[in-house]
Amino acid sequence: MRESFFQKKFDQYFLKDKNIAKKIVKNLSFQNYNTVVEIGPGLGILTRYLLTPWNKVFLIEIDKKLILFLRKNFSVSKNQIIHKDFLKWNPEEMNLKNFAIIGNFPYRISSQILFHILRYNQYIPECIGMFQKEVAERITSHEGNKTYGILSVLVQTFYEVKYLFTVNKHVFFPIPNVKSAVISLKRKERKIFCNKDLLFQCVKIAFNQRRKTLKNALQYFKEIPNYYNLPFLNKRAEQLSVKDFLQLTKEIENRK
Repeated sequence: MRESFFQKKFDQYFLKDKNIAKKIVKNLSFQNYNTVVEIGPGLGILTRYLLTPWNKVFLIEIDKKLILFLRKNFSVSKNQIIHKDFLKWNPEEMNLKNFAIIGNFPYRISSQILFHILRYNQYIPECIGMFQKEVAERITSHEGNKTYGILSVLVQTFYEVKYLFTVNKHVFFPIPNVKSAVISLKRKERKIFCNKDLLFQCVKIAFNQRRKTLKNALQYFKEIPNYYNLPFLNKRAEQLSVKDFLQLTKEIENRK
């Protein structure tokens, strides 16, 4: 049956191991929320373990064929199955203000999914996601590692990140060329003390020229007063911790 639903254009890999599906769902804490948004439910292998009398579940699926399948096979109201590209979905339009995210994320757009989650992080206390293993390792990496980068800093600014477990490629249809991994994000309740948009800009510029010291990589900001007195300019982006990037961004913000 999975074969008849597969569409390459949507980068679909259907999880077929029920034990792994249960394990993923069990990592949701359900602390201070009971609403879950599942991204790309596919044939519903995670969905069946999310549906309980206590949870409210919304399913966001881009594939119309799978929308019809979900409506036929799961007893949820029509307005809880949303035919939409998650990257264009706005929770504010549905008045959703406190919910968790879960999903077997399409590899091709997994980074974009994370950036979309960060855009609305004030509403999302928790996320459990399946990623390509290489991407999961980048997200959970720390300063000084080659895999440490833009995703590492920005996700870890807002969330405590934990690598949960690796998933063998043979539990999917079709079989991908790479291993997968499941990670959890739990929102930090401490607010950041700098401008969020400026932080994103600073981190992206710094890592786009990661081989250069920040003095050269951050030339975009060189017109601000006392640019050359900014902290960390003698270091490269991969040497700065999340805390360091917050401090650097605050210094830039104060001088603009």
